[in-house]
Amino acid sequence: MSLEEVLEHYSREEVAKELADYTRGRWVAVEAPSPKRRMFFRYAGDRPLTISSPEEVSKVIKRFAFARPRAIYATANLYAKLESRSDVDDPSNVYTTTAVWDIDNELEAWRLTIEAARLIVDELERHGVVKSVYLKWSGRGCHVHLHEGAFSDELRREHHPLDLAYSVVEYTLRRVEDRVAEMARQSPCEERPLAVENDMDMKRVFTAPLSLHRSLDVVAVCFKPDELDEFTPEWLKPSEFRHNPAWREHEVGEADELAKRALAEVGGYFGARVEGAVRTRVGAPAPPRKVEAKPKRVAAPRAVKIGRFQVMGLLQAARYYLVKGDLEKAKSFGLNRAIFYAWAKRTKGRVGRAAAARARQRTLFEAKEEREEKPKVESLGDEVAYLSDTGYFAIGDQVQRPEDYDRQIAARISSAVPYEVAWRAALNYLSTFPRDVLLSQRLFFERAYKPVRDNFYEVIKKYSSKKPEELES
Repeated sequence: MSLEEVLEHYSREEVAKELADYTRGRWVAVEAPSPKRRMFFRYAGDRPLTISSPEEVSKVIKRFAFARPRAIYATANLYAKLESRSDVDDPSNVYTTTAVWDIDNELEAWRLTIEAARLIVDELERHGVVKSVYLKWSGRGCHVHLHEGAFSDELRREHHPLDLAYSVVEYTLRRVEDRVAEMARQSPCEERPLAVENDMDMKRVFTAPLSLHRSLDVVAVCFKPDELDEFTPEWLKPSEFRHNPAWREHEVGEADELAKRALAEVGGYFGARVEGAVRTRVGAPAPPRKVEAKPKRVAAPRAVKIGRFQVMGLLQAARYYLVKGDLEKAKSFGLNRAIFYAWAKRTKGRVGRAAAARARQRTLFEAKEEREEKPKVESLGDEVAYLSDTGYFAIGDQVQRPEDYDRQIAARISSAVPYEVAWRAALNYLSTFPRDVLLSQRLFFERAYKPVRDNFYEVIKKYSSKKPEELES
């Protein structure tokens, strides 16, 4: 197809609307055919490439017209913001994720691809997941999608969305693996036999609905499971494609029970990445890669960074637990200290003018009450923190509850590594320090927190596999 024909396709009202609705909130990629290697464009200057409206679809194609682009892709992840390159590296910026099973095959073996898709659809149905499932023919093969809305808000607050999607895809693949392998042996395509992959990843992109294929003159159309028996490659013609916009349909929370079961058996994406195994392929083995005469050096993957606020909260909680043994109060103390130090750093201990003025305007009655009723405090060595009437720590009238810690500290850490792994590493790490360090506010900050605040991932790798009693004190 010529560039003019490509632009004509993406200028169609239905195409532009479907693409924009699907890609909104996702990180977009555009591919141009190249005889030597696949040419991807993923940034517009320093900003991740995005499409938020139908009008932007043609603009994106025109922006890279010099390379004659054809295909448009989008991430499985949806992001809270996409304004800088760092936004796509931050797991906490992902607010939901579409689960995708990638079925790889040749177009001429499309009937076998349909049967592989049916295996996945049937397995999901056995777990009560029906309304939120749709399929997308991607060119040579097919993708089975589980709408991101099938995971409830409550579950996504407890677990990272990518952990949910990864575990569901992996769990399902394990149950159809033998049958897919048998199908692959029947595949007539020697160069590209049938395979199904779990490609869930922080930055992996999948063909967007109604995108053109990068080399074949076909369109990526969506359809629902009850249309599997009707599908034929005739649906893929650019001039008269057949596409079902019902990919938007879903039932909130429909996949929650499946996700809980999958997480219990499989674990999440970030835990698998720490262990060095993320991608799964069942069916045909991956084709061998061509070895270049002078292979390029590939940088080691960058570890996911845990923020200083979370590192402080985690270490303070572990510190309290090691000294006093109360897990719930340890969580309260950890969040309390993280908030306190963040405030101290931001203000350098200064009280704002407005706050000072409000303090001067308190009534005599309030001042009298404060004199008569001394605030409750608790000490951890020489560090003192205020207590609320509930027994948990507080700053002003704001109580730091264990569930607040779980949301602000534990959940954010889980975006990078399983929280249990980080917690065990924190306990083991702090167990290497003498008790007087744990009981000293200054020594704890200088010796325990400060050296690891920007590279806590190294602490996790070093200490998460050991028990405290196995380390020298």
